[in-house]
Amino acid sequence: MKTLKKIGIWMDHSMAHITEFDSEIKETKIITSDFTFQDKVENLQHTESGMHNKEQQKLSAYYKDLAQIIKNFDEVILFGPTDAKVELYNELKENHQFDAIKIEVKNTDKMSDKEQCNFVDDYFKRFDFKAIKEL
Repeated sequence: MKTLKKIGIWMDHSMAHITEFDSEIKETKIITSDFTFQDKVENLQHTESGMHNKEQQKLSAYYKDLAQIIKNFDEVILFGPTDAKVELYNELKENHQFDAIKIEVKNTDKMSDKEQCNFVDDYFKRFDFKAIKEL
């Protein structure tokens, strides 16, 4: 039986904390968006349309970076306090390359690294336990 590769991604529009689920020590990888507060300040001096376009380009690149990681997994939980997780989910669902990957979205508050690891552990262990009970 194939072991499923699982990850949890806590994210907002500025960064994503990626935690792989397994029985070993957890290591969180961080991906950051290139769209910074300084970009917003600079763009406020220009047109609103220009700011929106630049923000969308940088967010698109950020989501593509995350998609490159996600495509190597079988199950993914996207969680966090903003709509970034839903935006990424919608982009992934438009790409048939991700059809075979189980992706779920959950709303959460801001979390420490330890809370994120615990959330990912609890989320995937809950489903592993259900599968064992059904056998």
